[in-house]
Amino acid sequence: MNKEPVSRELFDEVMVPNYAPGSIIPVRGEGSRIWDQDGREFIDLQGGIAVSCLGHSHPGLVGALVEQAEKIWHLSNVMTNEPALRLAKTLCDLTFAERVFFANSGGEANEAAFKLARRYGWEHTGPEKHEIISFKGAFHGRTLFTVSVGGQAKYLEGFEPAPGGIHHADFNDLESVKKLISKEKTCAVVVEPIQGESGVVPADPEFLEGLRKLCDDNDALLVFDEVQSGVGRTGHLYAYQMYDVVPDILTSAKGLGGGFPVAAMLTTAKIAASLGVGTHGSTYGGNALACAVAQKVIDTVSQPEILKGVKARAEHLRKGMKDIGERHGIFSDVRGAGLLLGCVLTEQWKGKAKDFLNAGLDEGVMVLVAGADVIRLAPSLIIPDTDIDEALERFEAAVKKLTA
Repeated sequence: MNKEPVSRELFDEVMVPNYAPGSIIPVRGEGSRIWDQDGREFIDLQGGIAVSCLGHSHPGLVGALVEQAEKIWHLSNVMTNEPALRLAKTLCDLTFAERVFFANSGGEANEAAFKLARRYGWEHTGPEKHEIISFKGAFHGRTLFTVSVGGQAKYLEGFEPAPGGIHHADFNDLESVKKLISKEKTCAVVVEPIQGESGVVPADPEFLEGLRKLCDDNDALLVFDEVQSGVGRTGHLYAYQMYDVVPDILTSAKGLGGGFPVAAMLTTAKIAASLGVGTHGSTYGGNALACAVAQKVIDTVSQPEILKGVKARAEHLRKGMKDIGERHGIFSDVRGAGLLLGCVLTEQWKGKAKDFLNAGLDEGVMVLVAGADVIRLAPSLIIPDTDIDEALERFEAAVKKLTA
């Protein structure tokens, strides 16, 4: 086994340069704290970009992983396995869903959702019913199909030609959807209840209600991308439950495994029937290890006291960031839902989000950005209040230095 010391410089020597990681290399985590190679401690408000929903080294998740690792790791989808079946049953019991497809990432779950929507339209209407409506600013993954459905041209540049039949409306603007939707051609409308990558922008309730009606009126499927907003992030198991708008297909990933790669596409029995034997698949999707860990995540996060705690922690963190923003004139708004928050920089500080991220690291607190103008926070759903207080203190120290 290669035990040679590694440094950030090694990344540039051996890795494809599609990422630009920071200078520190974390080596250990516990709860909401992380330590780097030099033993420096950081409070984690990133959560692996809304992934580590129960923090680091959660004993329940470690236990579930070890227990399953001593039984069986992997089976091809020629056979099923107990953890996958139990997890699918749990997800169906806790949501609108009647059928589940497992994958490894949010991009794969969305790829499956978009393929299903087209296949359903093809089976029930014909090949002309294949068009998908998505939204400007959306992010749905990095496969060629999902990046095309996503509404950010920068992610598609240099990878054209893109798949056809995709249109982009304006988020939170129902009239823009009405101009594009067609009973003859539209198979699906795809939306994030909270647009994460473009600045943590929540959908208006009336907008999602309107989409549901438009889809019903035009025989189109409503697809909710809950890769980032799901698994308790908003204080509800899934954000659709907060809005009381039920989609036809829902995708889940990120927090679903608490850091272990796993994803799911949820839908009804009628719609799922369009993905018959041989129409779609995944080598690792439904992996026994991943599903055992995800089962523990869902069993934990779905507890009423955990979801209630998310809302209390969110209010604590939101108020703290608002107060910092007011004291130093840096935020015009703190928006989002639950523990998915976006702190919008004022005109004076627009374009400087990365500077605040780096200044935070210097003070021992890890935050995210969502574009150049928004600080994004997505910590553990069970982060202790004491860690929130200390993180706020460290972030304010960073702000003071940056704004001096």
